[in-house]
Amino acid sequence: MTQYHVSASAGSPAGIGSEADPFLTIGQAAAIARAGDEVIVHAGTYRESVDPRFGGESETNRIVYRAAEGEPRPVITGAERIDTWVPESGGVWRAEIPNSFFGGYNPYVETVFGDWTVYPDPKVEVRHLGDVYLNGKSFYEVASLDKVREPERWDTGRDAATDSIVPLLDPDATVNVWYCETDAETTTIWANFHDADPNVEVTEINVRETCFYPSRPFVNYVTVRGFELCRAACPYTPPTADQVGLIGPHWSRGWVIEGNVIHDAKCSAISLGKEISTGDNDSTRTHRKSGYQYQKEAVYKALHVGWRKGVVGGHVVRGNVIYDCGQNGVVGHMGCAFSLIEGNHIFRIGTKREFFGWEVAAIKMHAAVDTVVRGNRVHDSVLGMWLDWQAQGTVVDANVFYRNTRDVMTEVTHGPITFTNNVFASEFSFDDYAQGAAFVNNLFAGRIRHTQVLDRSTPYHFPHSTDPAGEAFVYGGDDRYLNNLFMAVGGAGEAERMADAAGGEGVADTGTACFEDHPHSLADYERRIEEAGLGDEELYRSIPQPMTLASNTYLNGARAASWEPDAVVCGEAGALSLRETDDELWLTVTLPEAVRGATGPVVSTADLGQPRIVEGYFEQPDGSPIVVDRDITGAARGERSARGPLAAYPADEVLVWRSGAAS
Repeated sequence: MTQYHVSASAGSPAGIGSEADPFLTIGQAAAIARAGDEVIVHAGTYRESVDPRFGGESETNRIVYRAAEGEPRPVITGAERIDTWVPESGGVWRAEIPNSFFGGYNPYVETVFGDWTVYPDPKVEVRHLGDVYLNGKSFYEVASLDKVREPERWDTGRDAATDSIVPLLDPDATVNVWYCETDAETTTIWANFHDADPNVEVTEINVRETCFYPSRPFVNYVTVRGFELCRAACPYTPPTADQVGLIGPHWSRGWVIEGNVIHDAKCSAISLGKEISTGDNDSTRTHRKSGYQYQKEAVYKALHVGWRKGVVGGHVVRGNVIYDCGQNGVVGHMGCAFSLIEGNHIFRIGTKREFFGWEVAAIKMHAAVDTVVRGNRVHDSVLGMWLDWQAQGTVVDANVFYRNTRDVMTEVTHGPITFTNNVFASEFSFDDYAQGAAFVNNLFAGRIRHTQVLDRSTPYHFPHSTDPAGEAFVYGGDDRYLNNLFMAVGGAGEAERMADAAGGEGVADTGTACFEDHPHSLADYERRIEEAGLGDEELYRSIPQPMTLASNTYLNGARAASWEPDAVVCGEAGALSLRETDDELWLTVTLPEAVRGATGPVVSTADLGQPRIVEGYFEQPDGSPIVVDRDITGAARGERSARGPLAAYPADEVLVWRSGAAS
């Protein structure tokens, strides 16, 4: 094993990488580090895009890039400082930058582009991948120089998912905006700095696509630990694209990204996604086929070139702080399979709303086969987590979602997917466009929307594998709700508004009353199909899918199906509050006396059966049983315990998340 040292203050381009004679850039070490080597990066700012040439050989023989102990975090940034601004008038300054400054990638030419992007009028207004920062704070791009000279007040915007008006900025905040034009030789940027002098303050612009990202796939077993990574001009990352992030493994296996502070990715911070050979926004580029069709093709192309366990995926994303990104904190299609997303603090994702698309969420994964999402704190984002297509064998445990426009969405996946011990504390808790899920000991504070998806057939797999077993539509249902706590904190009348916002698509409510007419078991479902008479696929579209409901508690207008055994329904209100610091999150749940004694049994794989389509068990990724015998804090539940994420509800607050607590 060789140790290499890098120092922005003491290093040299001619350095040998020793502690006494360090490299100047991380790239110098990344060009030569091999399996078993360690790259120690000392405090300083590194304005480079690290492209590791080699990877490790196994989990125990990897390449480690880490911050030097006992020093401030080293910063890897995709931005450069600009101090050649020329004043115009009214706080507006102009910078003229030769195009050669950007090398082969000019973010002020490249736009937010790709399948499922949404612009009000793309012929008139687009968004570039560049950005302007004043003392670390990003600006807003506008569509004309006139709007730089007279910035509009941006108090609110429209959330496309719920068709609702949402706050964008503090109404009293100063809005900093910029605009750019590019010709054959020069990129010109105008920005309104109001009373600030950009040549005196720290003013930067995005210039690089990535901060730490190999230029080729299969650079395996790399660890990146303890850095600040920021301000990359990374592109929009739908599942049909070459999914480039600020940092990521680029279709490799066995990366560990832990203990970093990652922020201000123009689109996606950490990408565990697919690469370009299986398609790159071909629907938007060619208009030949739908994005849905190209996405299905991407899955089968990836299988053809070796998407399977042990070849791609198996990453660990742990203990990072991720914030202020335009599209995603963590994104991935297929390359995220068999991974662990644990103990991260993710917030303010997509909240600038400069652009929108159907791929925006703090965590957005397609084909997260046998992936575990555990112990994360996700808040103040447009959507907390979106598990799309082939979330099979996915386990979502002990996460806290709050102050999001929506907490979690599942879409066109057939299960088995397991949610245990989670807190969904926003007014819109769960958007369910899927089936085959098990919800055990969760707290739902707000609405849940259930719907069918009968126009998109998506793949499912043999258990614990990427091998395809078939394709199916989403018929809605085939779920299990056991030992959950429904609180309806947003008020009972909100359900109707949410249903209207869905355009008549699906049912939005708090609780399980929408499953009143569903079969109570798979046997009951099969009987109804038999009694329906002759037919085939149309019968399965018309008969509601089976549901398993038991031992849930409903407060403050949350409604239960009348046939649920051991349900407790109370018209009194409960209360939920969160107290937060940067490093800790405390939960207080106040329950009416009438429901405080409600308990439920320990639930395990044996109690959950199999989803009708996939016919696989609700298991851990290694095939071992799921047993919900501990709560969100790790406390033992005993034979029976309280419903929801806590084994018991004390009068005072409970610590439910702590920085660095990931195992």
